[in-house]
Amino acid sequence: MDFANLQAFIAVAEQRSFSRAAGQLFLTQPAISKRIAALEAELGSPLFDRIGHQVQLTEAGRALLPRARQLLLDLEDSRRAIRNLSGQIAGQLSVGTSHHIGLHRLPAVLRHYTAAYPAVELDLQFMESEQVCHGVLHGDCELGVVTLPLAPPAELKFQPIWRDPLTIVIGLGHPLAHTASTDPDTLLDYPVILPMRGTYTRELVEQAFADACPDSVLQVKLATNNLETIKMMVSIGLGWSVLPQTLLDNELQTLQLPQLKLERQLGVVWHAGRTLSNAARSMLECLQQNADPG
Repeated sequence: MDFANLQAFIAVAEQRSFSRAAGQLFLTQPAISKRIAALEAELGSPLFDRIGHQVQLTEAGRALLPRARQLLLDLEDSRRAIRNLSGQIAGQLSVGTSHHIGLHRLPAVLRHYTAAYPAVELDLQFMESEQVCHGVLHGDCELGVVTLPLAPPAELKFQPIWRDPLTIVIGLGHPLAHTASTDPDTLLDYPVILPMRGTYTRELVEQAFADACPDSVLQVKLATNNLETIKMMVSIGLGWSVLPQTLLDNELQTLQLPQLKLERQLGVVWHAGRTLSNAARSMLECLQQNADPG
């Protein structure tokens, strides 16, 4: 089975379009159509239904898609293992990370890494931590530097690198603004601004309040995953929130709630079943060298 044909099939399945798949693979649309036709002829079954301008997988296409992805991942894993034998630290390294980590934690690591390994082509992709973990699971990223999930998938290996304490913050005009400390029950009387449901940080905050106040209900007024946006909303009085200490400034007031344990773990994730390239192993070493002590 031709791997180029499988790659074209996956691209069309993901893009749901022959023209967009062609653009993704830097091929012409007729070239994509030819590869799909060859694969369909080899398998003896149509893989796509073409209805007007819409492209949908047939039953055979749906059965092939996960196997095709796995075949390409296995091929890349084999290539990586063979390249590693040379001992060279070169080639492309795809790393996914969040904007917050990329801005506040990674610069020192990347400065050292790019200086030490100039032959590595670093492909840095910015997205939410949850999307990064999904990308590592599906082979889109070799490494992820993320907020670690409370319950990591079994397929992922992870290593904590930095502690990231979180702080309850309010705006200077908030009704609790002149209170140095309070309790969770009092805070729950006021609206909160949090990351979207399903994010690791949202899960951590909800779990912390559930542990401190079993019957607690958070009055979530607004939800956004951009921490800088949350900071702005808090500063103008739209609600309280929980932010990393790296974002605190004189526009915010902090509140002490000793009953709550609010701390994220930031770290690196990779797929347990795949061979890491020499470039990825070297990045792991750089991250470990910049890890919090202890």
